[in-house]
Amino acid sequence: MSELAARPAHPVVGQPLPHESAALHATGAAVYTDDLAARRSDVLTAWPVQSEQAHALVSLDVQGALTVPGVVRVLTAADVPGVNDAGAKDDEPLFPSEAMFHGHALAWVLAETTEAARLGADAVRVAYEPLPSIMTAAEAIEAGSFQGIPRTIRRGDPEGALAAAPHVFEGTTLIGGQEHFYLETHASLAHVDSEGQVFVECGTQNPTEAQHVVAHVLGVPSNRVTVQSLRMGGGFGGKEVQPHGFAAVAALGATLTGRPVRVRLTRTQDLTMTGKRHPFHIEWKAGFDDDGRILALATTLTSDGGWCLDLSEPVTARALMHVDNAYWIPDIVIQGRIAKTNKTSQTAFRGFGGPQGMFVIEDLLGRVAPILGVDAAALREHNFYVPGQTTPYGQPVRHAERLHEVWTRVRHESAFDERRARIVAFNAEHPDTKRALAITPVKFGISFTLTAYNQAGALVHVYQDGSVLINHGGTEMGQGLHTKMLQVAATALGVPLESVRLAPTRTDKVPNTSATAASSGADLNGGAVKHACEQIRDRMAAVAGRMLGIDARDVRFSRGRVSGLGTTGPSVTFAEVVTAAYEQRVQLFAAGFYRTEGLHWDTEAMQGSPFRYFAYGAAACEVEVDGFTGAYRIRRVDIVHDVGDSLSPIVDLGQVEGGFVQGAGWLTLEDLRWDESDGPGRGQLLTQSASTYKLPSFSEMPEVFNVHFFERATEDGVVYGSKAVGEPPLMLAFSVREAIREAVAAFGPAGHSVELASPATPEAVFWAIEAARRAATTGAGAGAGERADAPGHPGAGDAERRLVPFDR
Repeated sequence: MSELAARPAHPVVGQPLPHESAALHATGAAVYTDDLAARRSDVLTAWPVQSEQAHALVSLDVQGALTVPGVVRVLTAADVPGVNDAGAKDDEPLFPSEAMFHGHALAWVLAETTEAARLGADAVRVAYEPLPSIMTAAEAIEAGSFQGIPRTIRRGDPEGALAAAPHVFEGTTLIGGQEHFYLETHASLAHVDSEGQVFVECGTQNPTEAQHVVAHVLGVPSNRVTVQSLRMGGGFGGKEVQPHGFAAVAALGATLTGRPVRVRLTRTQDLTMTGKRHPFHIEWKAGFDDDGRILALATTLTSDGGWCLDLSEPVTARALMHVDNAYWIPDIVIQGRIAKTNKTSQTAFRGFGGPQGMFVIEDLLGRVAPILGVDAAALREHNFYVPGQTTPYGQPVRHAERLHEVWTRVRHESAFDERRARIVAFNAEHPDTKRALAITPVKFGISFTLTAYNQAGALVHVYQDGSVLINHGGTEMGQGLHTKMLQVAATALGVPLESVRLAPTRTDKVPNTSATAASSGADLNGGAVKHACEQIRDRMAAVAGRMLGIDARDVRFSRGRVSGLGTTGPSVTFAEVVTAAYEQRVQLFAAGFYRTEGLHWDTEAMQGSPFRYFAYGAAACEVEVDGFTGAYRIRRVDIVHDVGDSLSPIVDLGQVEGGFVQGAGWLTLEDLRWDESDGPGRGQLLTQSASTYKLPSFSEMPEVFNVHFFERATEDGVVYGSKAVGEPPLMLAFSVREAIREAVAAFGPAGHSVELASPATPEAVFWAIEAARRAATTGAGAGAGERADAPGHPGAGDAERRLVPFDR
């Protein structure tokens, strides 16, 4: 085992400890960015002037705002001393002259109070010159409205394999987006200190990029800007790049007025101004042999990127890389492109395109299994990767055997076959209520696909009393990264957890950080923290060796004491060694660094090994569906997930449970709607609050929720043998959708292929049940050409779907 993965005796990692801020969260004492503003009396509030058109040239008259009592200034493009852009692609003007979506911030009003700022924004007069708008990916495809660089992954001869395949199916599907709906909306607080430094408190997953954006908007070097991220009330990817324009507004306002400026969006502003998970328009064609083996797949994925590029290129690329999920597809071509529409700029969201990519194959298998006359679970297992095979982009599927082991364990622990037999009996006795039990796998690649991002730094201080302070480049959004880093530091130094404190993430302590994203936070920052601690420990070992009269190589640090090998012999406290080291002028602080090894990726060819490893998992889900309403409930979920050797089991358990529920929300509940009419409200987001946007709640939780970690799963070459856990569990929720599909199928004839809208809301499920019932009446069987959202089926989803089997 590598030194990075090996654990010492009595490690603090692996202990089931609560989140480091759990008590603060539960009591309301945890401080967030906007709480800091409330502690100051001189803060100005910034309020946006939002576009009321989906696409238009605009001109502003701000004089009315300046007459509102309490208004101090109105920020416009003329006030920007640097570059009027808030993005990384030079396509996101901070103060636009062309409104690109309904709700686009055109200017910002600064005032003494929130109410004065709001009234000031209302007093700004905006003249619009309307321009044509595009609201859906389908409209963009028809209009040829695309942005970014299209990408293709290809292996073998998919066209030839499809032409020769005994069974060929094709379809077109729309996948819905998803709102992050973090508890804390976007917030920034900026001030200029006595030395001219611009200091920004920002709820961001990427302080370094916030620093860059603020610096170039202000026209100053990065060393004049410090960004701190104290903690976030949720992020889920929505705070990876999108906070930085708001940070720049606060910083610009503070620079121009000489006073602190806060930006804190209301919930409606956050929903109407910020990006979401990318919706996808997907066309596919798949070939199978008589045994149910996948022979070939050709698919085109069009992501709806919204008005600018944001992170749409890497999101779409990762979607292409995850179309295969857990399945070997010998001949394949996957094409990806990005639609440009007049909606919010869609952005990172937990899974970062991976869920949308996996949707292709999981939806496809669920739809064709009945037509092939094969059980869907058997069809999936039949096509699993086996050791020695590679992904379509050329990376070996290492530890493919774990996928089979996880799958087998879930089937056993869920009593899958026995319960399915009971479900058949239940369905036979209940004509208006049906149950189903489905199982789906997950194979998810871990690392940033841009190789340069796979690096991290840390700064560790040991003080003369033996206490420890750590800084690292990752940010805390509730996911427990700081908890894990405390455990890593305590383990590496051999001290009790209570001896270690963690400082907020800030750019003047650890520079050039990558975003806390791609599920890589613990891997990258944990490696850097461990490296820094080991430098200090090795220096202290030399001091301790002299104190104990032993070779420095035999010194061991554990539980706050320092001793030699074995259980006998003298020992001293960690603090005593620290004192001696200080007196001998031994350095007691260190900067750590980590870079992920073994990665290479050719973006142009879309080939290489972009991931350090794959995280595996499987979930079995039982649902019950009401035939009168389409309502359903999740009766039981059984999950086995591969987290390697967990750094913090309670934290990881929460991530698996939370990810699963969030994935179920995306697939079955959360229905984003924009006004697509030609009326005056065109482009307006219609789901602007929790009253119109359905989020998972306690009532959607499984009645029985069993989560277990895959055992004997040490990941060599990763900090203390752990694996990432942030994103992969979200895709376990495909089991919910597939269970709903199978329950709906029970209302129809054998061999009926059920098509579900995405999200599969109760309304959509009801119309799918109606389609199944019609098939039973007409004897349609396989349901060739059956459409769950055909005209006359309102609410079944706005996706165009067709499933056309060609049996040769």
